[in-house]
Amino acid sequence: MYDVLGAVSRHGYLAIFLVVLAEACGLPVPAALVLIAGGAAAAAHILSASAAFLAALAALLIGDLLLFFIGRYTGWGLLATLCRLSLNPENCILRSAESFYKNGRLTLLVAKFIPGMNTMAPPLAGSMKMRFHQFLELDALGATLYVLAYGALGYLFRDLVARITRGLQSATHVVTIIVLLAMAAIAIYRIVESRRYRLAGTVPRVRVEELVDKLASERRDDILVVDVRSHGYYDAGAGRIAGSIRLEPNRLAEELKSLPRNKDIYVYCT
Repeated sequence: MYDVLGAVSRHGYLAIFLVVLAEACGLPVPAALVLIAGGAAAAAHILSASAAFLAALAALLIGDLLLFFIGRYTGWGLLATLCRLSLNPENCILRSAESFYKNGRLTLLVAKFIPGMNTMAPPLAGSMKMRFHQFLELDALGATLYVLAYGALGYLFRDLVARITRGLQSATHVVTIIVLLAMAAIAIYRIVESRRYRLAGTVPRVRVEELVDKLASERRDDILVVDVRSHGYYDAGAGRIAGSIRLEPNRLAEELKSLPRNKDIYVYCT
């Protein structure tokens, strides 16, 4: 917090803009702390509240629009890249997509407050071919709520922020050690969990050529191919594997009950 407040005090609006932009682009930086620091600086009349707000809002919109258009032109590719640090990248993508499907457009209003989802929402909206003007309106409203929430927190509790800063300044070395130990613990945890995940295995996969051979064999009637592509990549007139059936991703629990239990079932998604 001390370093964050110091950076905001020294570099003002530029520090707010760059840090918030970095977080909007997916980098692990403390944008919320910078907004709190900016609010406290505005309360102390070091910065202009309106200028700090506009700097933060512009940074969020620029970062989100960048990810939105990259998501639109790369599809799931960018999402997979953003999820690569996850222990299970596919689950990372699916959780984000599921949240987007369940909450619809409201996801963009609250995404900024949810770690992980704040970066995933813009490219996900782009990959789902959301209308640009609709995305811009909802994202701008969500970004405004985010900036105002943390900025107001710093503005209203300026004295508390100042006391925390003084306390951290007098215990800088202790805080540094704690942060380094925490980072080491997280790294060890991720290594252990990653190894355990690999040992546990994942959902079985089959190569395309292998499935083609099975479909061409005499056991064709014992095989069922299921299309579970998400809505951004599926419509009623879309091309599909010959003989496959369509399951609705949002109603899988009900749809699965209708599947036969005497067939080998192969599913494919985006």
